[in-house]
Amino acid sequence: MSAATGPTLSLEILLIDSHGGPVCGVDEAGRGPWAGPVSAGAVILNPDDLPDGIDDSKAMSHARRERLEIEIKARSISWSVGFASVEEIDSLNILQATGLAMHRAVAGLSVPAAAALVDGNYRFILPCPIRTVVKGDSLSLSIAAASILAKTARDRLMVELDGQYPGYGFAGHKGYHASSHVAALKALGPCPAHRRTWAPIRALLDA
Repeated sequence: MSAATGPTLSLEILLIDSHGGPVCGVDEAGRGPWAGPVSAGAVILNPDDLPDGIDDSKAMSHARRERLEIEIKARSISWSVGFASVEEIDSLNILQATGLAMHRAVAGLSVPAAAALVDGNYRFILPCPIRTVVKGDSLSLSIAAASILAKTARDRLMVELDGQYPGYGFAGHKGYHASSHVAALKALGPCPAHRRTWAPIRALLDA
């Protein structure tokens, strides 16, 4: 039985051949939390200068993500991170806000992508043709790299929000469901960083 392998550049090579130009990987972070923006990363890797250890951001430690973030930014052909705000999430819905963050990330690349590999199965409208890849961060190195940039950028922003809105513990749970987050919401009520359309937040506002 062959050993399990991590993400590769196989899908990127296929798209480069069919679209005749650079291919970026795209992934998001923060679709599920109760607070904070959703972020997206877009990365065009350099096949001749790949950082070691790129994998799904959820499968690695905070320290490893931060180390790889530096290497990905330094060694990629191009990279970009985009956000959609809490207000945009509440007005558009989380799916469309995710697409907006991805659009901003791809549009922000200093080298335009001829095509994009996007994690998941939803065909967002982006500035270039796309191919969706279910569990893409475990299959595509570019998507995995994008997942790292999206995660580290959002985590940093949640630490900043923790300083702006103390008492909620954003630096620890990053806006996700946690017992400490629930307790803080009950004691303090929602703050401007909370997604007002989320059912638990809406229930507190309606109480």
